[in-house]
Amino acid sequence: VQLQASGGGLVQAGGSLRLACAASGRIASINAMEWYRQVPGKERDLVASITTGGATNYAESVKGRFTISSNDAKNTVYLQMNSLKPEDTAVYYCAAEYTEWGDTVVVGRHWGQGTQVTVSS
Repeated sequence: VQLQASGGGLVQAGGSLRLACAASGRIASINAMEWYRQVPGKERDLVASITTGGATNYAESVKGRFTISSNDAKNTVYLQMNSLKPEDTAVYYCAAEYTEWGDTVVVGRHWGQGTQVTVSS
């Protein structure tokens, strides 16, 4: 699975951005799509996820402000970010959790390249 993220940029506090992540390759193996973010010196944290069944999950810090959605026809997942705060500044990564069924079951995660989101105060 290959993931191509886009949509980052610079925005003022209170503004909005929409990130997109286009998936290609072995799409059928994907269980869920996820957005993570990371700031220098800290761990990569889960921001939001959406399963192939449409169930969503959000970090407490973004609930009510961020919305994850998918366009299955385009194999693309979006992260709509509203009411952005300076503390949302990070590199955002999309990821695809997958399962490969064979003689052994392999569960893993593919990563896209990061996209920088900077929120100025």
